[in-house]
Amino acid sequence: MAIGDAIAVGSTSSEPFNTPLLSTPDKTVPGAVDYKRRPAVRSKSGRWRSACFIIVVEMAERFAYYGVSSNLITFLTDKLGQSTAAAAANVNAWTGVACLLPILGGFVADYLLGKYYAVLASSFLYILGLCLLTLSAMLPSLGCDDIERSIRSAPRCLPDLQVLTFFVALYLVAAGEGGFKPCVQAFGADQFDGEDPEENEAKSSFFNWWYFGLCVGC
Repeated sequence: MAIGDAIAVGSTSSEPFNTPLLSTPDKTVPGAVDYKRRPAVRSKSGRWRSACFIIVVEMAERFAYYGVSSNLITFLTDKLGQSTAAAAANVNAWTGVACLLPILGGFVADYLLGKYYAVLASSFLYILGLCLLTLSAMLPSLGCDDIERSIRSAPRCLPDLQVLTFFVALYLVAAGEGGFKPCVQAFGADQFDGEDPEENEAKSSFFNWWYFGLCVGC
């Protein structure tokens, strides 16, 4: 009986040695995951390291968008030979599509892809469109020339390869804009944990730097 008591006392007395003397804080962010769906480690993901990259990407996107939109009329009239009225109509149509597609992009991000994959997919479309725009500016005109257009034997001409490439590229840029615009700012804010006082304060600073970068890109 004494031996049993000694064992019991020994087992209970060893319990404090199983508990750490210093409690280590939880390193993961509650409710947050990384791009591989693993729990996000606070020291290795998010915060300013990711937020600064997102701000720079937004600056580059704004620079590209306004660089394209501000030169469309000139390109359509001088390079593609459109009238000013036709060029203005095409620019207005493209601008309207680019402004309306973020509604669809936000829906797709919320219900299907999530912000990360929506930004990733839209960035791919955006870059593809910009590359095709560059290609369209270098392509020779392969459609009917002015003489062929006046001949009755050729009342219908195949679409000019340069024009076709240009408009496909232009609306790819609009599609990329539609997925990128509604997600990237919220995705940048997600890099900060609102439950952490220090990161919650940094989130307010993020929006200030975000709009600064946006204005620089414009």
